[in-house]
Amino acid sequence: MASRLDLTNLVIFARRPTIGVGKRRLAAAIGDVEALRFQRGAIDGLLLSLAGAPGWRTTVAVSPDRPVAWLRGRAAATPQGAGDLGRKLVRVSRRFPVGRLVIIGSDTPTVKRADIAAAFNALRSHDAVLGPARDGGYWLIGLRRSARGPLPFDGIRWSSPDTLADTMARLQGLRVATLRTQEDIDDEASLKRLRARAQRP
Repeated sequence: MASRLDLTNLVIFARRPTIGVGKRRLAAAIGDVEALRFQRGAIDGLLLSLAGAPGWRTTVAVSPDRPVAWLRGRAAATPQGAGDLGRKLVRVSRRFPVGRLVIIGSDTPTVKRADIAAAFNALRSHDAVLGPARDGGYWLIGLRRSARGPLPFDGIRWSSPDTLADTMARLQGLRVATLRTQEDIDDEASLKRLRARAQRP
């Protein structure tokens, strides 16, 4: 029988890809259709790479809560529910009360299977792991808990240059590992940087 530490769950937070919903800063620059195309491509790429990996079970935390047919059975689904990001993270995290839990968003298409494996590996010897984002936030947070007690999502200035620092402060006194810095694709400038990196030899 697997131990509590051996229970590994990956959760991807994602909005249902629908024109005119989400990616508003990006859509303002490149148009709704192109923003939707990027959103679909990013989610599809992450699911192709990460869902079904032998080292963890993948669940998509969806918004809105229904419908979920757009997942096409590629991963299990769980609703994000109402409230700000902190409330949603607490709610979803408590559905996975034991073992190693890693959460990512769907705005960082450069996340690889090796990144997720590194996060789960870090949680063997650390209480938490963070993947810093270029904008001051983070693209990944992972927690190792025998039972979900207090979670580091209260009092965070979300979507700001202080998000990572606020979360690190909430994790003070715990063993925290960090992964490589990556970039959320939220606007035209970050999309251009992503495409430029993809063209490098």
